Amino acid sequence: MDDRLEELIADEEPPITWGGQFVAALTISAEEDDNGEEADLTCFDYTMHFIAMPWKLFCAIIPPVRYGGGFIAFVFSIIWLGLMSLIVEQLASLLGCVIGLRTAASGVSIVALGTSVPDTFASRTAAKQDENADAAIGNITGSNSVNVFLGLGMPWVLLTIYYKAKFNMHYPIQSENLSQAVILFVSVGCVCLLILLIRRFTVGGELGGKKVTAWLTAAFLAFLWVSFIVIVILIVYEIIPWKMA
Repeated sequence: MDDRLEELIADEEPPITWGGQFVAALTISAEEDDNGEEADLTCFDYTMHFIAMPWKLFCAIIPPVRYGGGFIAFVFSIIWLGLMSLIVEQLASLLGCVIGLRTAASGVSIVALGTSVPDTFASRTAAKQDENADAAIGNITGSNSVNVFLGLGMPWVLLTIYYKAKFNMHYPIQSENLSQAVILFVSVGCVCLLILLIRRFTVGGELGGKKVTAWLTAAFLAFLWVSFIVIVILIVYEIIPWKMA
């Protein structure tokens, strides 16, 4: 691993420095076209650059991988991801509180979208740089696994141990519409997996293909996401009566 890292660092022209990361964060760079040449900058590139600039500068604080064999950058990256998720979650929660959304509706829409946007861009980058779809889809499934098993399990375990040790009592957490949301999510997820399976045998791959099929698939998956959010919100506000026994 160390030899491979040294080879990557040696191939960099110029070598990445801490100051160079801030210069790269402030520089607008165009994506490469099919011929490997940089495409012309568009208004969309400029807009996305200025929107993402604060996050780029925030991530530029992480030390380059050339320091400490990459271990320092790894530790800082984990800490920075936690801080970014905390900031986005707090901003999304405050926005939901200001506009008057109920907690369950805010969590499944604004908070979920805010904390999942970094994973979305990470999957996009993985899909463009990898020859297979494994990295992109694996990032999504792995991220959701961490959110469910670690994001829910660790706080519950810590709170349970704390209340048992200090107050000698259990710490039950009541949920309002969790069962309905889980059922809907599993149903929508099965439809998504079915779409990926159909694409494998018709298009030849889970991602990519002709622009028409790619856009149709993307639009349908976005429709599934919007439908899931709308139905859950309607259940939360009791517009759709669905009570679990």
